[in-house]
Amino acid sequence: MIITGILLVVSIYASAQTRYRADWASIDSRPVPRWFTDAKFGIFVHWGLYSVPAWCPDGYAEWYWWRWAVQKEPALTDFHRKHSGENFRYQDFVSGFTCELFQPEQWAELFREAGAKYVVLTSKHHEGFALWQNRQAWNWNAVDVGPHRDICGELTAVVKNAGLHMGFYYSLYEWFNPLYKADVDKYVDEHLFPQMKDLVNRFQPDIVWADGEWDYPSETWKSTEFLAWLFNESPVGERVVVNDRWGKETRNRHGGIYTTEYGEVHPGIERSEEAYHPWEENRGIGRSFGFNRNEQLNDYLSSDSLIHLLVQTVAKGGNLLLNIGPTADGRIPVIMQQRLLDIGQWLKINGEAIYCTAVWKPVNEVSGKGIYFTAHGEDLYVICTQYPDRPLFIGAIDRNPSAVTMLGDASSIKYSFEKNKITIMPPVLNHSRLPCHSAWVFKLSGCLNVKN
Repeated sequence: MIITGILLVVSIYASAQTRYRADWASIDSRPVPRWFTDAKFGIFVHWGLYSVPAWCPDGYAEWYWWRWAVQKEPALTDFHRKHSGENFRYQDFVSGFTCELFQPEQWAELFREAGAKYVVLTSKHHEGFALWQNRQAWNWNAVDVGPHRDICGELTAVVKNAGLHMGFYYSLYEWFNPLYKADVDKYVDEHLFPQMKDLVNRFQPDIVWADGEWDYPSETWKSTEFLAWLFNESPVGERVVVNDRWGKETRNRHGGIYTTEYGEVHPGIERSEEAYHPWEENRGIGRSFGFNRNEQLNDYLSSDSLIHLLVQTVAKGGNLLLNIGPTADGRIPVIMQQRLLDIGQWLKINGEAIYCTAVWKPVNEVSGKGIYFTAHGEDLYVICTQYPDRPLFIGAIDRNPSAVTMLGDASSIKYSFEKNKITIMPPVLNHSRLPCHSAWVFKLSGCLNVKN
């Protein structure tokens, strides 16, 4: 009887450990962990050797090597020749990746103050340079050369200690890796697989954010095989979140969360609730992910615009992964710090309208522009990105709310309720009394029947 019981336990355990097969039907059946859909706001960090030249005419500075060596863009080629020299190799930038001012505790505190709930660091971009020591990137990682520091390990420790979730971006392909160019199958078996597994086993991330998938289908990358290992056998199988960049056919079709990039509005957001899938918009504060010294003030979104983007994204059911690009010596540019802290100040007052909320779509049209909705349980949040100068009319309210308030202000708001429609009378605009800037939230307590 005892032996039978043991065998039953072992059988159940084995079944649980192998419940996801290495095929998309099985992998796609795994739900996205709830912590992610509750989190809403994360910080992306693009940091690597591209942070040394930190320049491009426009667009993505982290593509410096490719744009200079392959595309041979005239402006970038001229810049490289003038500032680095005709015979200066991209690999030689490693001496400038010093990270001497990198203070991970300060980074983690900034991210926490910004109101972010998770962080995603580029463990390895398309250049192949890894921010942790591993056999597959021997002498081409931040411990063996350059700063001689375990960037992944240092940041992981302090981010988790700050109570945030830690994740890693990982590029499947490497532009100039000889093995990748000669034999992609061997590259996958001998380089990609052991390197990704080492990253997961060593740092136990809550997010594995793949990229660089577009050269081959997921079958070539053996993506479902890796994901089955990740979900069934790895130490993070229960909580880890993955994205949709696992093969040239997989975006918005397979994997975990769907990802948009500088899209601002998810293309499938108007689909029916039955077809809804968790998604995430990712973009930089400026036009580049990696730090670009060529960007000017007008290339950066204002704090107001970033807060509005967060509101719009969450109201449409998504998360916002907002990128920063540190300098080669380890500083987060002041303008990026300022933008993050402004978002954090707004979230300290209005966070309950963002975190752990669900989409709410009114049946009737709503008066006014710049009005968005989120819901939590029986409470409805009306988020105005323009301060309303006239009454707000909202339909499809289930019942008379027990109270209407503005977040950050304890005083009650005048309103009327009739036939499932509510009219809110916003207080007369008085800048000295407003609880915040950028966007204002009216909370309608207990007005919804359906619990979200």
